[in-house]
Amino acid sequence: MRRSRPVLRGAEGATPSVYSPLSKSHRFAAGAAAAVAGVRNPVLLARAIMEKSDHVFLIGEGAEGFAREQGLPFEDAAYFLTEARVVEQTEAKKRRAIGLDHAQEGEGKLGTVGAVARDRWGHLAAATSTGGVTNQSRGRVGDSPVIGAGTYADNVSCAISCTGVGEHLLRTSLARTAALFIEYRGMSAAEAAGAAIWLLVAKVKGQGGLIIVDRNGTCARAYSTPAMRTATAQNGEIRVATT
Repeated sequence: MRRSRPVLRGAEGATPSVYSPLSKSHRFAAGAAAAVAGVRNPVLLARAIMEKSDHVFLIGEGAEGFAREQGLPFEDAAYFLTEARVVEQTEAKKRRAIGLDHAQEGEGKLGTVGAVARDRWGHLAAATSTGGVTNQSRGRVGDSPVIGAGTYADNVSCAISCTGVGEHLLRTSLARTAALFIEYRGMSAAEAAGAAIWLLVAKVKGQGGLIIVDRNGTCARAYSTPAMRTATAQNGEIRVATT
């Protein structure tokens, strides 16, 4: 799974505690993990929770113990650190501030990695993984592992993965909100993405973005941040957007 390279500011650039959900619309299944340290690929843990447990959401030591029971690979803390993230953490502590795993000035990249997919039978799935915010309070959990806030999938509407300021996305249930626009208002993927981001800004002056694939396989994205890097694979064609 994604998050094995620092190029997209994923696992090796994230803090040693990670958060990840997986939402699969076939059988309306979901799995999520939060505050997990050492698991190399947290999305695989979310999938194991979804497929091999009686629960949806595990956290902390319980989630780590379940990961070991399933034979998932672990790494020590050094594996998850890059020089850039160490600098960011040091600077944040000096300012006694929290940050989105990047400096407040400059490129303004967020650190979440997400994916949405539709298979040939029309089943939809979404996964999101993040290291949280830099210098966050102990015990803080953002939107990414919360089904309906940072991740959502339902065959009748769409699959969605979000990124942004977790508190903003939690307050607006952003992923579920976008899905409802499609299911009950008949919006297209692009219309729903735009409407959800408009609501995010209007309600909480939120910073965030999302990617969608709807039940027809149409992909869309929208964001209120300076940029959001995405890639789309459809009908054998790969398209990359860096802004």
